[in-house]
Amino acid sequence: MITIYFVWFRLVRVRALNFELETLNFELAMMDILFFKIALCAYLVSTLGYITSLLIKRVLIARASTWVLFGAFIVHAASFLFRCIETGHSPFVNLYESLSFFAWAVSGIYLAFQVKTKTRVLGAFVSPVAFLLMMVASVRLGGDVSMPAILQGHWVTVHVIFSISGEALFALACLAGVMYLIQDGFIKSKKIGGFSRLLPSLRDLDRINHICLLWGFPLLTVGVIAGSIWARTVWGSHWQWDTKQIWTLIVWAFYAVLLHQRLAIGWKGKKAAFFSIVAFLILLFAFVGANVFFATSHRFI
Repeated sequence: MITIYFVWFRLVRVRALNFELETLNFELAMMDILFFKIALCAYLVSTLGYITSLLIKRVLIARASTWVLFGAFIVHAASFLFRCIETGHSPFVNLYESLSFFAWAVSGIYLAFQVKTKTRVLGAFVSPVAFLLMMVASVRLGGDVSMPAILQGHWVTVHVIFSISGEALFALACLAGVMYLIQDGFIKSKKIGGFSRLLPSLRDLDRINHICLLWGFPLLTVGVIAGSIWARTVWGSHWQWDTKQIWTLIVWAFYAVLLHQRLAIGWKGKKAAFFSIVAFLILLFAFVGANVFFATSHRFI
């Protein structure tokens, strides 16, 4: 009789613990979704603020938008934290989570530059990009949180975090390059004033481009190396001649040449800005186009 009671008590206790665990996971999932939505709204408000500052030519609104973007960055980080606790693994492994992390990384890097360079108007380019990435990422909001066996392991996390951090720096280099060409066009056409006065100086934009390349390349390199180690673990070989691997190598080589030209040859200004834009377009194709137009074993990300 005592044995039966003990078994019954254990079963009840296990069911109660399972119920508590399910309740906790549900609450964490709700917090993750709530903070994601708050961050999404903050990115939208920041975007509208930056656009308004350009239309009415008021830097004060851009300053307020920078603080809103900072709030979005913090809330977004909290969303990652809740999702990480909920799932028990890094929340950057599928395409939608990676896009969300990309938006967060670009925003954070811009805010760091903002402290040093005071290039607030660059946020008018960064904030819309972050908002659009978050909109795409929201498609899978509240979806399946399970991780395929092939994505389990620390090397996957290292690969994704370092790769996307490097790519986020390249995105900012591209945006700085776009603004550089716009500002350079205003100066050469002698249309200095109005909108041109709101844009950062050519020197600051070229400096941002240079620093982003200088830091983005080693981060991408570490990400590629981590990915090759992961591939060795999963497929038994560092190199599979997979379409995504080939395009990643092309992107890496292009940025290696671009960084070499800046450091060794002295490229800067308009030429560096133009090739930063071209390089990032190639990166975008490698990130998205390779999955759409070619067969690849990397479709899980």
